[in-house]
Amino acid sequence: MHGLGNDFLVFDLGPAGPPAPAILRSLADRHTGIGFDQALALAPARSNGSAGRYRVFNADGEEVEQCGNGARCIAALLAHRTGLERGEMVLESSAGPVTARILGAGRVSVTMGVPDFQPRSLPFLAEREADRYALAIPTGSVEVGAVSIGNPHAVLLVPDVSAAAVDSLGPTVENHPRFPGRTNVEFMEVVDPGHIRLRVYERGVGETRACGTGACGAVAVGRKLGLLGPQVMVDLPGGTLEVEWAGPGATVWLTGPTATAFEGHTEI
Repeated sequence: MHGLGNDFLVFDLGPAGPPAPAILRSLADRHTGIGFDQALALAPARSNGSAGRYRVFNADGEEVEQCGNGARCIAALLAHRTGLERGEMVLESSAGPVTARILGAGRVSVTMGVPDFQPRSLPFLAEREADRYALAIPTGSVEVGAVSIGNPHAVLLVPDVSAAAVDSLGPTVENHPRFPGRTNVEFMEVVDPGHIRLRVYERGVGETRACGTGACGAVAVGRKLGLLGPQVMVDLPGGTLEVEWAGPGATVWLTGPTATAFEGHTEI
């Protein structure tokens, strides 16, 4: 499945548990495997009222906390399996419960929780919370905004996202020692208060065509800096997502399309 080209291997989790990291890395290879940004393992719900539970694994085989576009694809798949054309469901994830709204025609909205700017929530090594932080890098320093959307994000403001140094700065910031668990890295160009352009270097994956939690993290940082309004169109290489965040204490909503690319079997 994919959301704007942010693609996923979705499978039902059996009693043996998820495949070993080496197997996931092999499956993620786009030349010799299946190819994906993340693998999503779907399991039965643990609590009444939930439609299902999912776990997220990056292309490097590491399990991570959350995936916005992945959550939207899981909701679309469960809606298809149950015949739900429109309505709400609750999903269980490592980052907590996720409410999903099935809007029809493959469009799904999901809650991504309340953005958390406390450094310890990412985690990020800083003495206190700030709007921006200076990171020392081999070529000098860069300024980032830091936020958790159930997973860590470092957001860099750039004048032109098409010319941003994603390939070099992305891995440098992802693996910066002040992010003990590494981080996702967003390069954000603000067009106007309701519109941004974004490229995302995902932790354990590299640059992807879209990233749901990355879009939410960028909008949250942009709102904190006073640059963005409560509803923002986020243009990514794969297409456009919509992010809505009323402000501090409110849940952030992510909306966009989902699609199934193919179904099949593979031997592991």
